[in-house]
Amino acid sequence: MRWRRAPKGGNSNQVTGGSFYGPVIQAGNIGNVTLHVAEGAPAAVAGLPASPPGFVGRDEHLQQLRYFLDPASEFPAASTIAVVVGMAGIGKTALTLVAARQALDAGWFPGGVLFIDMCGYHADKAVQAGVAAGQLLRALGVRDTDLPPTEDEQLILYRSILEQYARDGRRLLIVADNVATSGQLIPLLPAHSSHRLLVTSRHTLSLTARYFELDILAEAEALALLRTALHVAEHDLRVEIYPDQAIAIVELCGYLPLALQIIAALMRAEPDRPLVEMAAELTDARDRLAVLDTGDADEWGRPVAVRAAFDLSYHHLLSQRPEQARIFRLMPLNPGTDISTDAAAALAGQPQAAVRRHLAALARAHLITRGNEGRRWGMHDLLRLYADEHGRDSSDADDRERALDRLLDHYLVLADKADDCLLGPLAPAPQGTFRSRDKALAWFDDERLSLLGSVSVAYETRRFKVALDLPGCLNRYLRWRGYYSDRITIDVLAVDAARQLPDASGEGIALNNLGNALGQVRDFDEAIHAYRGALAIYRQLGDQYRAGLTLGNLATALAEVRRFDEAVSACEEALVICRHTGDQHGEAQALNNLGIVLREVRRFEEAIAAHRQALDLWRHLGDLFHQGMAWNNLGLALSDSRSFQEAVEVQQQALEISQKMQDRYGEQSALNNLGSALLRVRNYAESIAAHQKALEISRQLEDQDGERSALNNLGLALAAVGDFDEAISIYEQALNISRQLGKQDGEAEVLNNLGLALIEVALYDQAKAAFRDVITICRHLGMQHREAAALSSLGQTFTRMGLLDEAIAAHQKGLEICRDIGDKEGEFATLIHLGDALRAFGRSVEAEAIYQQAITISDTLE
Repeated sequence: MRWRRAPKGGNSNQVTGGSFYGPVIQAGNIGNVTLHVAEGAPAAVAGLPASPPGFVGRDEHLQQLRYFLDPASEFPAASTIAVVVGMAGIGKTALTLVAARQALDAGWFPGGVLFIDMCGYHADKAVQAGVAAGQLLRALGVRDTDLPPTEDEQLILYRSILEQYARDGRRLLIVADNVATSGQLIPLLPAHSSHRLLVTSRHTLSLTARYFELDILAEAEALALLRTALHVAEHDLRVEIYPDQAIAIVELCGYLPLALQIIAALMRAEPDRPLVEMAAELTDARDRLAVLDTGDADEWGRPVAVRAAFDLSYHHLLSQRPEQARIFRLMPLNPGTDISTDAAAALAGQPQAAVRRHLAALARAHLITRGNEGRRWGMHDLLRLYADEHGRDSSDADDRERALDRLLDHYLVLADKADDCLLGPLAPAPQGTFRSRDKALAWFDDERLSLLGSVSVAYETRRFKVALDLPGCLNRYLRWRGYYSDRITIDVLAVDAARQLPDASGEGIALNNLGNALGQVRDFDEAIHAYRGALAIYRQLGDQYRAGLTLGNLATALAEVRRFDEAVSACEEALVICRHTGDQHGEAQALNNLGIVLREVRRFEEAIAAHRQALDLWRHLGDLFHQGMAWNNLGLALSDSRSFQEAVEVQQQALEISQKMQDRYGEQSALNNLGSALLRVRNYAESIAAHQKALEISRQLEDQDGERSALNNLGLALAAVGDFDEAISIYEQALNISRQLGKQDGEAEVLNNLGLALIEVALYDQAKAAFRDVITICRHLGMQHREAAALSSLGQTFTRMGLLDEAIAAHQKGLEICRDIGDKEGEFATLIHLGDALRAFGRSVEAEAIYQQAITISDTLE
């Protein structure tokens, strides 16, 4: 404090250098009395708690906070408040302390930094604004004896001192940690724009402020935190040495900083404990929260544990909003990763509008997360376990079993309606929840995980009727989207649920659906077993309609394992049944299956006729989806019969329909087949583009067989334009997939094409080995037409190697097979290659005779 006397004309004292409450008395002598001014209380404007050791990540948020705090930034002058929000344990305080420490060290706040814990989530310790003002005044150097008597007066003094600091150029940062409500804070807001208030809260407050919302750490950041926390005490390298186990641990901790710090503390206490044991202990969801406990206590005497951190939020919610607490406890019943507002309303048994308000409040409290434009709501894995614990404890009070019944019924009813939309044409339905097919598909996409989980939950809780019926509503959608493994999983549960009820007809339906799903992953032996089981049930029940459908499916599976005679018989029996019962849809499907089988036995004209009949029936029925399938299969039969231009036009029709229907599986198939037809009419650029698009879709669908087919066909197109090196690379990828799938017929096809490309780059020994592998596979599978093609290809290799006798012998063996099985196209191609071999060795007369035979055959192929 400084003072000076006024000039002559009167005495006056001016006091500067501080802020004072009440009258100021000048020290000195007054008569015989000497007054002394007591020294001011020491200020605590650098009492910021220590930053957490080994702080990692949050780079973007830290940079944004520094920009907010930096006086040189162009941050709006009116923005004096920043609120860091997020769920318990997300690292709000850690980030805030690091940012505040960096700002203090940078000299941005010459007035200092004040820190106060508002204890907003401690019901009996929450600090209100008036009490906080007193604590902050003491930190600013005001003695207890100088504090005004009321909280309102203390707030006035607090704001006056902040104003004086601003006038003196002493910019001040105030950090208010653990604020639960805006009411705790509003009276403390700095009026002057030079000061900054930095707040942490588990709630998104109603304050006008700059909000920084923290999410869980990225995997790399979580690993870095775990690694750094282990390095604090000693050079513990377990994270570096065992990265896979470390990744499993951070995932099981939900990438939550508090959980990771607790695990690090436990690991530091047991430096010789293998990470695999820690990961295994965390894997059991029932005990995970118990594991995430250090056994230590914080400054309040509470356990340093994830559960204790969540307790503060939950107990605050329970005391203030009990209905929201009930919804919080019920949410883990939903088996998906998130839940829609309408499903949550069904779960809670309350109107949707009211439930949405409760969900929004829970999201503001960071007990759940808001996503997808406020239509869906999620929950952190550890919070889900925590809520489920309380839900089980409150099961009777919450009527938990009835809540689960309401939720499963909600999903079953809507899935049934959505499935109905997938059956019809593209025009919007005149009534119902889903007014168009697109909306039904979008709903399935949003709810897929919840629907699949609901089947498992229904089965596990012995709600067998739901476990049987719900898969039947999902099969069509899962097939269209290519989720084959999911389909198999729920269909297996449906079969057993039907047996548990028992429901024989339901068991037959489930077995038929299971056979379809198994066929999509090319497990045809198991598919045949499922179909035969369904067929036996239908025959016992006298259900001819479903027996006919199952026979058609059985025929397709039999054809895939090359049991063609049985396949044709099954198709013909299915046709008889469907025509007898008047089932036109089943008749069309049986005709389609018959066409597929006839193609396999190279009866192409009959196959074309069958597919055309199927197409006509599906047109009559208005079944656009199956029309696309029929166009696709018809195009394949036309290609086989060398009607290539018509095949192109037909496959374009198939592609257009699949795209309209958003049938990604069908689109992939149509593109692949279209590309092959385009190749046969020498439209190479469009052929390559079609196969590349088919490849892209197959990878998106994780359809390995589709990927193999697209790669093989792309290789053919690339070879046709002379890009043999790229074609070889593509074939090798296709070959690896074929072997992974155990698909020997596909492996033979790819090997043959690979061998032809190897010939073109003069890698003859490798080509020869490839063709001999093809011959071995084809003889094992009884694929004579492909064996003949491989022998012809082997003959071409010998020709290039200068081995005439071997070339002639290979071609002649191929010719014998082609003639035995009546393969005129194969015979024509082999004769051409044999003539080329003879001419290459100067035997022109013999070559001309062979070419003449080929010309004669070609006339029959036109």
